[in-house]
Amino acid sequence: MSDAAVVPEPTRPARGVHVVEVGPRDGLQNERLVLDVDTRVELVRRLVEAGVRRLETVSFVNPARVPQMAGAEEVMAAVPRTAPDGSHVDHIGLVLNERGLDRALTAGVDEVNLVAITTETFSHRNQGAGVEDVLGATVRMLQRSRAAGVPASVTVSAAFGCPFEGEVSTEQVMRVVRAVLPGEPVEMAIADTIGVGVPADVRRLVRAVRAESDVPLRAHFHNTRNTGYANALTAVEEGVLALDASIGGYGGCPFAPDATGNIGTEDLVYALGRSGVDVGLRVADLADPCDFVTAALGAEQATAQLGRAGDWPG
Repeated sequence: MSDAAVVPEPTRPARGVHVVEVGPRDGLQNERLVLDVDTRVELVRRLVEAGVRRLETVSFVNPARVPQMAGAEEVMAAVPRTAPDGSHVDHIGLVLNERGLDRALTAGVDEVNLVAITTETFSHRNQGAGVEDVLGATVRMLQRSRAAGVPASVTVSAAFGCPFEGEVSTEQVMRVVRAVLPGEPVEMAIADTIGVGVPADVRRLVRAVRAESDVPLRAHFHNTRNTGYANALTAVEEGVLALDASIGGYGGCPFAPDATGNIGTEDLVYALGRSGVDVGLRVADLADPCDFVTAALGAEQATAQLGRAGDWPG
């Protein structure tokens, strides 16, 4: 790689393992109630106050398809870029196509997250194009992001199973991984979009990617079948340093039937903390943004459990 092609790494806590808060994007995109820009900005502000330093803040998708993500530019213009302690806040923008990338770069995101899906049916449903076309576009967008000096990662979606085609093989996942590696993503995420994976699957996929590349890994789990937290702990045991989670456990994919909520940030922080893994967040501090988004969405209770059971010891 030439010196001219070097781009900065995403901002990550020095401690290593950290949580990427996806509530403002993945947490809200499948909710019935559409929150306005000011409410979404306030959620981000409260998450930053709670100690979050890396967030997937917006999605640059067609608002006609995902109205919950309308106004991404307005959100980016208003969210805090510096935390109260003076540290930098890293805002990630999800991008599905070249038009979305144009918008993300213009809006000044700190990092771009691209998506490539393992199966043809889901790829057409989610991105309106087949796997090969998406992979080609993903490499082009990685190169464009690098040229613009903006770090770009790739999420391999439906890595554990597809809502339309069923089982997804290791080779299907590796097809995507191998295709996008030439674009030099700064990070690769393996995503259990519909919450069907178990710890054995996590070990299998992490080790398969590791055998191919030393690119930093992130993991994205849903708790649809109550395996999300076990999967997250297994991912950490396998050396994954970044874990996506959504405050309150909200979330889901609007193009994947029965894709229920993400693992909850507060529940994950509790599980990691009790396991001796410090991610720089406290369960008590996360109560405020959880209560805020729960009230904003008109929900009686968050999906995550800590808001009901509380931290322990209390």
